Amino acid sequence: MPITVQKETRQASVDTQVLRAVEILDALFDGMNDPHFAVRLWDGTRWGVDPDRARVTLVFSCAGSLRRFLSRSDEAHLAECYMHGVVDAEGTLEAIVPVGQWLVSRKHSLLDKLRIGRQLLELPRLECAPDGNGRRGRARLRGLRHSLQRDRRAVTYHYDLSNRFYALWLGRTMVYSCALFAPGDDDLDTAQERKMEYLCRKLRLQPNDRLLDIGCGWGGLVQYAARHYGAHALGVTLSQPQADYARERIRAEGLEDRCRVEVLDYRELQEQNTFDKLVSVGMVEHVGRERLSEYFSAAWRLLRPGGVFLNHGIADLPGRPPQTRGSFINAYIFPDGDLPPIARILAAAEQCDFECRDVESLREHYAMTLRAWLRNLEARQEAVIAEVGEMVFRTWRLYLSGCATWFDSGRIGVYQTLLVKRDQGRSGLPLLRSDWYDPPL
Repeated sequence: MPITVQKETRQASVDTQVLRAVEILDALFDGMNDPHFAVRLWDGTRWGVDPDRARVTLVFSCAGSLRRFLSRSDEAHLAECYMHGVVDAEGTLEAIVPVGQWLVSRKHSLLDKLRIGRQLLELPRLECAPDGNGRRGRARLRGLRHSLQRDRRAVTYHYDLSNRFYALWLGRTMVYSCALFAPGDDDLDTAQERKMEYLCRKLRLQPNDRLLDIGCGWGGLVQYAARHYGAHALGVTLSQPQADYARERIRAEGLEDRCRVEVLDYRELQEQNTFDKLVSVGMVEHVGRERLSEYFSAAWRLLRPGGVFLNHGIADLPGRPPQTRGSFINAYIFPDGDLPPIARILAAAEQCDFECRDVESLREHYAMTLRAWLRNLEARQEAVIAEVGEMVFRTWRLYLSGCATWFDSGRIGVYQTLLVKRDQGRSGLPLLRSDWYDPPL
């Protein structure tokens, strides 16, 4: 790694701490290929790549903050140091992701660990972390994983921050899932409207179709399906604030005779062969791979013969590194979240007798969506901090930046899968998909 060190230190006591810090950084990042980050220490000393190559600069206000940051190498701890203001970041936050990956994944010999550990202990302790302005603890869930009660607590942890918080950066549609962009298009609201239209076309919605949206969020899709396709749409969510928001919008649009949103777990729906069409967008990630059979069995029971189920969700790709202890996403964003690979999702659907008719990857679209959300979040920083505190702002800034990097690099993907419940062997689908694209999207 090419290193540039510029010292502006004058006090001998501080000089020793700075030199120690430089030695530690040299040891920890030795061998890192093509880095794009720099470090600025408390006295102005700069370590790392040349300024014109640095996409992000990590800023440490004192020797204790560097010691705290490097005291552990699990993902959640490194994230917490940024979230709590122990370390700051100037520049593009996405560029911090490779730094964290390097620290988490690099294996040191016992001798190197002892040497680096001794050097860290020679730096002073950070007696107290910055206030953080509105601290939010890690998710602490109890009970059987993916039971109804635990899933409700997981959803409450993520979604019940505040409807206004999400409205500040999700855009006008309040859709919290991958948008569908056209070439040269970067308008988020247009891309989300396009995605909802695409979902309805894939489902081949017809007037008076009975549509169930499993995990409907703030109700954007059920409203779109009722307004533009004349469907009778039911959305279910585990978040009471989401349901309250959706019901207000449904009333405001005069759609109460066509759509409704209920606070229900999909497993609590007792209907059989009731719905013509099923859709689930961004829900399968919360099911758990051990519960996929239960998820698709419930969908099969709810759907009439000849009906279709469009399942849209994030999945692991083969290039993703193995999961490590101390996951930031699991601790602070989506507790109990799980991203089984698409092969496992399809296998579970087929075991429940669904026939897979189409699988489409939207990976690049999700990277674009996340960056659009991030731009909105950063542009409304003051309002977000006023609503939920600085720590939550930093947490979501890090989460959106990190996820954009994961999608962009091909570590995780997102798929729309069209499944059919055959009616005595008949799919009920046309031979071609031309109606999805006419007029062209």
